Amino acid sequence: MEQGPFSYEQAGKSASCQGCPNQKLCASGATKAPDPAIAEIGEKLSTVKHKILVLSGKGGVGKSTFSAHLAHALASDNTKEIALLDVDICGPSIPRIMGLEGEQVHQSGSGWSPVYVDDNLAVMSIGFLLSSPDDAVIWRGPKKNGMIKQFLRDVDWGDLDYLIVDTPPGTSDEHLSIVQYLSSTQVDGAIIITTPQEVSLQDVRKEIRFCQKVKLPIIGVVENMSGFVCPKCKNTSQIFPPTTGGAEKMCADLKLPLLGKVPLDPRIARSCDEGKSFLSEVPDSPAAEVYQKIVKSEFVFRKRPTQMSIVQSVTRKGQNKSCVT
Repeated sequence: MEQGPFSYEQAGKSASCQGCPNQKLCASGATKAPDPAIAEIGEKLSTVKHKILVLSGKGGVGKSTFSAHLAHALASDNTKEIALLDVDICGPSIPRIMGLEGEQVHQSGSGWSPVYVDDNLAVMSIGFLLSSPDDAVIWRGPKKNGMIKQFLRDVDWGDLDYLIVDTPPGTSDEHLSIVQYLSSTQVDGAIIITTPQEVSLQDVRKEIRFCQKVKLPIIGVVENMSGFVCPKCKNTSQIFPPTTGGAEKMCADLKLPLLGKVPLDPRIARSCDEGKSFLSEVPDSPAAEVYQKIVKSEFVFRKRPTQMSIVQSVTRKGQNKSCVT
C-alpha cells in the first residue's frame, strides 16, 4: 500500500497525491494554516470537565451500546451533567438506543440545543437532522468533518462533567477530525471496545496504534460480549471463544488497563431496540454490574491533561490522511 506524504514539504507533490482533488490546494501551502475552529472549540468546551472518546477497530462489537450505557451509568448520579455526542455520521444508532427517534434539534441564540433523555443527560446526533431513520447519509470526508466541527462548536453544551463521544469503527476521517478539533482541549482519552475473538482484536490493535500515533491517551479496553451467563443456571458459555487469549492477554502484552468484561446478554439488545437503559431495566444482571464497576474505575475518573500537537500538524483540511507518522 502506497504511503501518503510524510511532511508538509511533500504535501501535494508526492506520487501518492496524484489524482487527489485536493492536490493543488495542498501543494499551494494553504493547508498549513491552523483551522481557526480548533481554538473556538477549545473555548466552547472549556466548561466540560471530562472528554472521553469511545473507539473500536471493528464494527458490530457493541461500541454504541457501550457509549450509551456508559452515559446512562454516569448520569445515574443526579449531581453530574452528562452529554453523549454521536459522530458516526453514516450510521447514527444513538437516537434509537437512547429512545429519541423522531426528536429534532432546535436552534437558539446560543447555538443548537441538544436533545435531553433526562434533566442531566443530553444527546446530539446527525440522526436528529434526518427526515427519516432510513435516510442514507452519502457524504465524502470534508462534509463529515464539517458536521463534526459544527457539533463541537455550535451545540450549546453548557457546563458538563462528562462528554462521551461515540465514534464509527476504524481510523479514518471522523477519527482524525474529532482528535484534531479537540486538540486544544484536555481530552481524558479513549476507551476501546473489542470482542474476545482474534478477528476483532486484530483491528483493535490497529486502533491502539492510531491512538499512539496521534498521542491520544488510552484509558483502557473493554471486552464486550465476553461469554454468555445463563440467567437461570448462571453458567457461562463462550459464544465468541478467545482463541488467542482475548482482550486480557492483549492488554497484558500491550500494558494497557482492561476495564472490564461485559457478558453477552440478549436483554441488552432488547433494551437498545426499545430505547431503554439496560442498567435500569435489569440492574442486578452481571452485565450491569460490570458497567457500574467500569464507571467507578479510577481509570475513567482520573483526569489526563494531554497535548495532541501532532494531530494539528498532520490533519489539515485537504491533507492526505495517511500521512500520520
